[in-house]
Amino acid sequence: MPAESSAAPEASRALVIGLIGLAATALGLLVSPASAVALSYLVGLTYWTAIALGMLLLILIHHIVDASWSVVIRRQWEHGLMAFRWLGVLFLPLILVSLFYQSDLVWPWMNTARELHGGHTVGHDPLYLKKEGFLNVRAFVIGTAAFFLLWIWISARLRKASFSQDADGDTRWTFMNRKTAAFGLPIVALTLTAAIIYWVKSLEYHWFSTMYGVWFFANCIRGALCCGVLIMVWLLGRGNYKGVLNSNHFHSIGQLMLAFTVFWAYVTFSQYFLIWNANVPEETFWYNLRELNHDGTTNQWWYVGLVILFGHFFLPFFALLSYRFKVTPHIIRRIALAILTSILIDICYNVLPALKDSHGDSLPFLSINLLWVLTSVAGVGGVCVWAYLRSFPTTKLIPIRDPRIAESLTHHE
Repeated sequence: MPAESSAAPEASRALVIGLIGLAATALGLLVSPASAVALSYLVGLTYWTAIALGMLLLILIHHIVDASWSVVIRRQWEHGLMAFRWLGVLFLPLILVSLFYQSDLVWPWMNTARELHGGHTVGHDPLYLKKEGFLNVRAFVIGTAAFFLLWIWISARLRKASFSQDADGDTRWTFMNRKTAAFGLPIVALTLTAAIIYWVKSLEYHWFSTMYGVWFFANCIRGALCCGVLIMVWLLGRGNYKGVLNSNHFHSIGQLMLAFTVFWAYVTFSQYFLIWNANVPEETFWYNLRELNHDGTTNQWWYVGLVILFGHFFLPFFALLSYRFKVTPHIIRRIALAILTSILIDICYNVLPALKDSHGDSLPFLSINLLWVLTSVAGVGGVCVWAYLRSFPTTKLIPIRDPRIAESLTHHE
């Protein structure tokens, strides 16, 4: 297969969008509280890191189960892994601000002198003292650095073996990737769980949840599958995938989208139901903040929760039950875009209520904070798309010498 056509124009546009988005987010510090801008930026970083982690997990799962249908799509996820190094760089401002400017700007537990309701401080909070071995600045910084380094290292191994096989066709590269998948899957599972607990769950460190890592995993996979659909439709429209993709590839990825829609709903409902049923204050307050104000009135986050319920589960669930919807490129692309939007709203639902007013009520969803979320998502996303497009022309469109390539090209249900 000849070298792929250049994606340089698209890459340049993506980088420009990314830089404008990042600049706009930085300018938000001039007109909004720094904590609001920082948490909005955290939303953007978490969103795109979730998608990159989903791509990494799908590649690892592909190799560990020796899948065939996904061989032609796998290469695009491999290009997407280039985002990790830039996500690590983009995470640095939050760490530097916490270390050298205001320790509790994002994560309140980083300032042990911070006063809590009731008059005592974080350093004298019994719940913090129980978690101090995990929730401390040194562990956070070392852990975050380790997460990105491990993700970059595993990604580099997968990419090297896959790209090298295009040149020599040696099956040892296939076995190398299977070994990488064998130790990579537990590493990625543990690190993504620790990362989301550090970055998001610890924003309200009093809360307890045993399902949080699994909830994040579900969003990671759904995000990567949806981005895979967008890439497939884009390449099909460009003519790159002409004669490569068939309707069965769309059907297979659509089936996975349906499966993980149900999985996400199972995990999310289970968490809510168990907390509601147990009715323990250390757990229920997290949902109360997202439903009621201090005076008992319903806040905006209650309606955001309903949007997530219908937009993140019911609508995609019923849409993906249809065979025709799964195999029709422009329809499944719309479903993918809807799910990606729902994932963003879901992450906002988990992050932004940590911003509170003087009464302790969560600030409304429809506020100026939402503007900085959008600029952050555009900024971080532009850089991630640029990284993907920079990698895109460096190798073949598909793994031409993968042992399963013929089976993938003739994939049938």
